[in-house]
Parts: sequence; C-alpha cells; structure tokens
Amino acid sequence: MLHTALRRRANRESVERIQPDLIIPTGKRKGQSPSVASIYRALVEHAKREAYPEAVKAAHADFPAMNNGAVPSPALKQRP
Repeated sequence: MLHTALRRRANRESVERIQPDLIIPTGKRKGQSPSVASIYRALVEHAKREAYPEAVKAAHADFPAMNNGAVPSPALKQRP
C-alpha cells in the first residue's frame, strides 16, 4: 500500500483521492480502506526513514543487544 501511495503522491494526487483505492489485505479491517490519518502517518514514517537512514540502522543494531540484556536499562531515581 505504501508503494502505491508514494507513487500516486509523486503524481500530485491528494491522500483523500488515494484512500478509497487502498485495501487492507489482512487483519481485523481486512477488505476496508485505511483511514486518511493512517496514510499520512505511513507517509511521515517513510519520510523519517529516508531522512535518517543511519538512525534506523543504529536502532536495528541496538535491538538485539537490548533483548540479550547487554544494554542496561535506564536507572530510576529513588525517592527519599
């Protein structure tokens, strides 16, 4: 769906015109169109990934370490 939305946005179509043509393939809302807000969120998230690819790579590298306990959790201040 994201690819379709990106391609059509590149052709200067509005999200409101794109939305009815997108269909959710699985899950609770299978067969329905995503909301306009969901499409905008997906477009913004894609733009962030494109703008900061190094942050995405770092997060992917850090994730396994966090799950193995190699990265300490943040220290919480003790209240007196």
